[in-house]
Amino acid sequence: MRTISRKSILLFALVVFSCSIHAERNQSNVILIMVDDMGYECVGAYGSTSYHTPNIDKMASQGILFSNCVSQPLCTPSRVKIMTGKYNYRNYDFFGHLNLSEYTFGNLMQDAGYETCIAGKWQLNGLAYKDLIPDWQDNTRPHKFGFDEYCLWQLTKEGREGGRYANPLIEQNGEILDRNVEAYGPDIFADYILDFIERKKDKPFFVYYPMVLVHDPFVPTPDSPDWDKEEIRSKKDTSYFKDMVAYTDKIVGKIIRKLEELNLDENTILIFTGDNGTHRSIQSRVAEELIVGGKGKTTDAGTHVPLIVYWPARIKAQFVYNDLIEFSDFFPTFADLTETDIKSDGKSFYPLLIGGEHQPRKTAFVHYDPRWGKNVNQYRNQFVRSLEYKLYPDGRFYNLTNDKLEKSPLCLDALSADGLIIRTALENEFEKHPAWR
Repeated sequence: MRTISRKSILLFALVVFSCSIHAERNQSNVILIMVDDMGYECVGAYGSTSYHTPNIDKMASQGILFSNCVSQPLCTPSRVKIMTGKYNYRNYDFFGHLNLSEYTFGNLMQDAGYETCIAGKWQLNGLAYKDLIPDWQDNTRPHKFGFDEYCLWQLTKEGREGGRYANPLIEQNGEILDRNVEAYGPDIFADYILDFIERKKDKPFFVYYPMVLVHDPFVPTPDSPDWDKEEIRSKKDTSYFKDMVAYTDKIVGKIIRKLEELNLDENTILIFTGDNGTHRSIQSRVAEELIVGGKGKTTDAGTHVPLIVYWPARIKAQFVYNDLIEFSDFFPTFADLTETDIKSDGKSFYPLLIGGEHQPRKTAFVHYDPRWGKNVNQYRNQFVRSLEYKLYPDGRFYNLTNDKLEKSPLCLDALSADGLIIRTALENEFEKHPAWR
């Protein structure tokens, strides 16, 4: 019988250890950037002529541009849906709240061995319902939802106690940061993320960056000429929106350059999207088309957001994906990436990222009941849509190609045979969900 020497055993152990480290390092990093209140019309890669977004456009020129990503119409409904992969009727209870019974993509990535971080806007502790939510001031809730580290605005302090832009009120890993009149919130969040990437560069990491930009108030950025005048740093004017879009793009560029500096760009999946349509006071142009922001509404202007995925290691040639994606799809995509077997309401688009076979979704479904003020709740509704058509529970049926503003519902009696087939298919989709009341 052959005897294996102690030296051989040690050598074998070293090889196994080396292979395990190599395998771990082959796990792709993930950074999900979600801009607050930015519709697709604000990005140059989608044809915007109103704004300059060279860094985001670079992502699109070397990655996948999704031309039909459907969000929820408002911030918390979108955040709950994207983080859990569930339609709002399953787990949305209050505006500005995420129930601790939920399992998020932060938990998913953490359980898969990723170092996890969230920075930016939280607004999920239920601060507006302190009489109903006993743990609204629990500053460990981001940890409970799977994030090892955080740097957040509106965690346990309401926005009226301190803003997100100049002289911000920010909580970081259990501590409230000192206020500074020279500080700019988006810089603090971005710098924290860059530091996290630097510290975790030798491990797989997941960063969720729900930006505070470009949400109102529309105020100067540090790159605006008016920033030098401290007394008007909080001056509200829609003319500053353009500067805020430019600053968003600047931060995206900083993240890309940090990844390149650390040689992490090839194997990092960088995702850029928006949580809902642009504020209704903002008008933008895509070529010659004037688009009025539709935040809060179930129209295209309220739910059509940018989605760009940049991953040089796997996406070798730029392409445009014209089929539907909805916000429930992110969770199962991350589940596919981590080979985690877990159910959700969404459909993974991970095969698209690796050049595999992908069956496009034929419809997208939105259940929207924000449970907020009267001005917001007036738009509560459901809809199911295909690429070209959209149906509401009350029977309103639109051809989105010809009527994006939904001004002229199609008459049932005037539908063609194909139109009737499409309408019936959308009605059948409604049958899969609770009846709208």
